Amino acid sequence: MIVENNAQYSDQVSADSVSEDLALPATPLARKHMAQKHAYPLNEYSHNSIDIEGFDEIHIDRQLASLAVEAAISIVINGIHYAVLMASPSQLEYLAVGFLFSEGLIEHSHELLDWEVTQLTDSASFENFTENSIDETNVSMPFEQLQDYDVYVVELVLNQRCHQRIQAQKRQLAGRTGCGMCGITGLTQALPDLSGYAQNKQQNAQQVTTTKPSLDSLLNIRAQVDAKQHMHQLTGAVHAAATMQGQHLHLFEDVGRHNALDKLIGWQLRHKVEVECVVMSSRLSIELVQKSIRAYIPWLVGMSAPTSTAVRVAQRYGLGLAGFLRDNRVTYYSRL
Repeated sequence: MIVENNAQYSDQVSADSVSEDLALPATPLARKHMAQKHAYPLNEYSHNSIDIEGFDEIHIDRQLASLAVEAAISIVINGIHYAVLMASPSQLEYLAVGFLFSEGLIEHSHELLDWEVTQLTDSASFENFTENSIDETNVSMPFEQLQDYDVYVVELVLNQRCHQRIQAQKRQLAGRTGCGMCGITGLTQALPDLSGYAQNKQQNAQQVTTTKPSLDSLLNIRAQVDAKQHMHQLTGAVHAAATMQGQHLHLFEDVGRHNALDKLIGWQLRHKVEVECVVMSSRLSIELVQKSIRAYIPWLVGMSAPTSTAVRVAQRYGLGLAGFLRDNRVTYYSRL
């Protein structure tokens, strides 16, 4: 027998109306979609059951599900299309600054002279965008093709020195949500030489933390992240990068873990603060390690496992790396 429950729903809501107590911004970070959940009663079914034909009742619930918005963020630098990132459409200034720093296009936040964020909501805004920027692919795209997507344009103005770096490193990058390296065709870009960052870190002893962050301090950060990661609580689909400044937790969420870290790095650059430790809600892959080394972050800690390559690079360049921050434990992999 199938028992079905129905719920009234609307097609779409903006993030600020999803939950009043979350105090989310007006930018649509989540939308409601109708879903149909099929489940056996917990007291009748277990994963160890071999024969489920004896169960005569499947519960079907029609309910609203809050899903994270995954937007296309077009990065335009001095009028030149540089990259498209798939990301959560929040804190885009921090995302852009952190991304440019991770790309090696800027070294200081003051090299960013101006910025503007625009959402392409209709054919007029799309045509204005395409007419006033340089896209070397020369591929025309009708606005109707974008109607299923959230599209934001982040236009950045960098100084002349940075513009020269762009000309030397110019590429078209189609970034995917799950991978911070997708679209990179050159091995030198995917596997950069980070020795210069390690040498600079050694020369500036104030930026080096030799003591491991304690288990108690890391578990405290984990508990605060769990309590304050509102978009993940709402959607179950976003990662977080977090750091402590005194007693205050600074947390950055995004559908892409590398985007979340870029937002934190962008915030770090804009506010000129030193970061001792960053906790990620995800696994620790190589691009997160590379970004952390470039940003002179002493310790990178994940709630899941690191990859072997991430550990090897962290050990080589002196980054503190730890994983499996959960329950009552953490595992250190470098600076042992």
